[in-house]
Amino acid sequence: MTDKKKIRRIALTARRTMSPEERKDASKAITDLIAASDVFRMAETVLIYKAMPDEVDLGFLTCLPDAEGKRFCYPRVIGEGHMTALLPCGPDSWGKGSFGITEPDEAKSLPVSPEDIDLVLCPCTAFDNSMGRLGMGGGYYDRFLPKCLNAVIAAVAFETQKVEAVPKEDTDIRMDMVFTEKAVYGKEKTERKDRKDCK
Repeated sequence: MTDKKKIRRIALTARRTMSPEERKDASKAITDLIAASDVFRMAETVLIYKAMPDEVDLGFLTCLPDAEGKRFCYPRVIGEGHMTALLPCGPDSWGKGSFGITEPDEAKSLPVSPEDIDLVLCPCTAFDNSMGRLGMGGGYYDRFLPKCLNAVIAAVAFETQKVEAVPKEDTDIRMDMVFTEKAVYGKEKTERKDRKDCK
């Protein structure tokens, strides 16, 4: 078992041991911290995601008063290892996509250029103090994020998913920030010019 697989297994187990109520409360605390951040207040277009049952639920974020006037777009898998961003046009703009994840229906959504995204909120399985992020292993975000030239890139996770160090490869994208229910890691930035600075 590689280091990444081992860390992913440990972090996912830690996340899944949380009760539904604990995950709900922690998710609400995380979205409160995001809403209070300058990067969120300044953002006009935000890429978020529909959560799987054991992930941080960002649904609270779209209902907050501070979210008024913002565009919330969502990822959709378009091929092996690749995704795009779509803006749903209404409540019936959803369907089950790859891996059973709820995604926007391409026919009922508008495409969003990565360059137009101001803030990306990424799910993750594990993170560390150096803003390293470990995903599920498909590389979807790592391929998409370099296109988001004007966005602040932040991971969202439960504190229990924090590890000592996430193994990094050249293709891995370092986060600008990480939001948990306990803290905000990293520094708030309004731009990021180097999407492959993982060393």
